[in-house]
Amino acid sequence: MPHNLRRLLYIDDDAGLRALATRALTRRGFDVTCADSGEAGIALARYEHFDLVAVDHYMPGMDGLATLVQLRALENPPPVVYVTGSEEGPVAVAALKAGAADYVVKTVGADFFDLLAAALDHVREHSALERDKRLAEERLRASNARLEALLGEVNHRVANSLQLVNAMIRLQANALDNEEARQALADTERRIEAIAQVHRRLYTSDDVEGVDMEDYLKALVDELGEAWSSDEPRRALRLEVDPMRLPPDSAVSLGVIVNELVSNAFKYAYGPTVPGEVRISLKQDGDTYMLAVEDDGVGMDPTPRTRGSGLGSRLIKAMAQSLRGSIQYDTSGQGVRAVLRGAMA
Repeated sequence: MPHNLRRLLYIDDDAGLRALATRALTRRGFDVTCADSGEAGIALARYEHFDLVAVDHYMPGMDGLATLVQLRALENPPPVVYVTGSEEGPVAVAALKAGAADYVVKTVGADFFDLLAAALDHVREHSALERDKRLAEERLRASNARLEALLGEVNHRVANSLQLVNAMIRLQANALDNEEARQALADTERRIEAIAQVHRRLYTSDDVEGVDMEDYLKALVDELGEAWSSDEPRRALRLEVDPMRLPPDSAVSLGVIVNELVSNAFKYAYGPTVPGEVRISLKQDGDTYMLAVEDDGVGMDPTPRTRGSGLGSRLIKAMAQSLRGSIQYDTSGQGVRAVLRGAMA
């Protein structure tokens, strides 16, 4: 059988028309198999492969529409061209609604078979394009699933590696007698934890392209609360976050900024015996968000003085620049309010 020969099942109860169709369509490059009823055609289609089916409307017993419905119910059904009479527009519409790929009006003479062959070729080409599109979409979905699984595994390993780095830093800090050095390593631990939290969120989420900021900041603030909050004097953290998802890079930058601003507030805003709290909020306004970290402490000293290495301030500036923004400090009220505005995407 030639490679490009199209297997056609022709269903019609008219023996003379079946014979004509076999000769005419064979000359036009089709390998024609005929069935004399809808039941016989369905039986053939169930156990044999056909590229196309042509179904006549008027048949005793099971008519063309009933045959079409059962053909469409088969596993991997072939496309169907419906054959109607010249005055049967509503029948053709009903056939198309039932799943026919096209219809042809039955006429006397060779023109009918020319039209039928053209319709069959058109339907077969369209069906092939749809099949190729479907297969391409399935391959793309499978590829995306593999990539997401791989990315999830990468985030899992990164989170585990960062946890190992933190464990080594903690061991090093415990071996030191210098309190300033121990504090510097503790700050480093918290910075690494802010990044590790993002990767934990990514490998436990179905969305590897976005981070749930409410979930992330709550976990981060819980970690900071364990490090900085106290009962004597009473120190507390308050968090308010609008539901939103941000890209991982943005989430990391915001997490580092929150870590540094909260740490600075607990270090410098309140005296050793003064109670107080630090409030963090992340609000969405259309396509932008606003991060705010504020305290009710002593405010910012207008005269420069040494308060640590300055690394935290440099990190805040660098992370804000990566978000294409800058930190604005409001000292008009009590304490300090640090604000960053950025774009959602």
